[in-house]
Amino acid sequence: MKAVTTEGSGDVGVLKFADIEPPQPGPDEILIKTWASGLNGADLMQRRGFYPPPTGVSPLLGLEVSGTVESLGAKAQGSQLKKGDSVIALLAGGGYAENVVIRYDQVMSLPPLFDLTEAGGIAEVFLTAYLELVWLGQLQKGQRLLIHAGASGVGTAAIQIAKSLGAEIWVTASSDKKLQFCQSLGAQHLINYKTDDFAKVIDEHTQGQGVNCILDLVGAAHFPNNLKALSIEGKLLLVGMGGGRKSEVDLALLISKRLHILGSTLRSRALDEKACLIKEFWDFAKPKFASGEFRPIIDRVFPAKEVEAAHTFMETQANIGKIVLKW
Repeated sequence: MKAVTTEGSGDVGVLKFADIEPPQPGPDEILIKTWASGLNGADLMQRRGFYPPPTGVSPLLGLEVSGTVESLGAKAQGSQLKKGDSVIALLAGGGYAENVVIRYDQVMSLPPLFDLTEAGGIAEVFLTAYLELVWLGQLQKGQRLLIHAGASGVGTAAIQIAKSLGAEIWVTASSDKKLQFCQSLGAQHLINYKTDDFAKVIDEHTQGQGVNCILDLVGAAHFPNNLKALSIEGKLLLVGMGGGRKSEVDLALLISKRLHILGSTLRSRALDEKACLIKEFWDFAKPKFASGEFRPIIDRVFPAKEVEAAHTFMETQANIGKIVLKW
């Protein structure tokens, strides 16, 4: 089968479009014929050598795919899945390939006639957003939420989920174009972090009360101001480090505000835990995707053989929403 491999680590030049042996499904696994593979920031980090796959996971890049079920292992045949079903899958690796194998409870069956190319941009970002906002953040109706990198894949998914929960949504982004798109999805308060101090803006507009929850996909660059922008007993949900890994901490703010700082990843969680997350999320979200209330935001689609161009484009951070590879 065709797949994207890496020769060492580094810039996009290490990516190679190659022929490799196809994977074989185990007893509780299914084989998926890939239609589209979603790109994620973790792919860039892994390519550069900073984010190796968990032990026992495929060394290939790729954390999500859409496609059709090709075959099922003996135990997987007892599931509700059948050959030919259209699915999206959450992976810990191996997604940049014509075929992937995954345990049967790590997939979601698509609504009828759902576009498989767009579906390649659902699993990782929507499940991450749901994990952070619902499981960890326990976001409630009427609470204030700040989303950094609001126009990113996770950001655009988080806006849609937060809107459905009835939260008051604040976003930061690097351009007015991105902010306007966030507004079209449901964000009510828009901050260009390149021209405005988001902590000061939030302080002024909330009369010093701050936001109840911050979803931070950036990291150290925003950390000091995050603490200032949070309310009493506010929650900081850290899931990205694109803006740096290290920052000074004002312990007085942590203590006086009784703040909660929660670091989290989805990739390394146990399969059983992911299965619970996937089922809960899909029970909540599948009818919303079917009705059009939720939708994957796809900025650009590249043929899989143009993976270098796809990574190069993603590194510009010009995209709004997801980038996908089509097989």
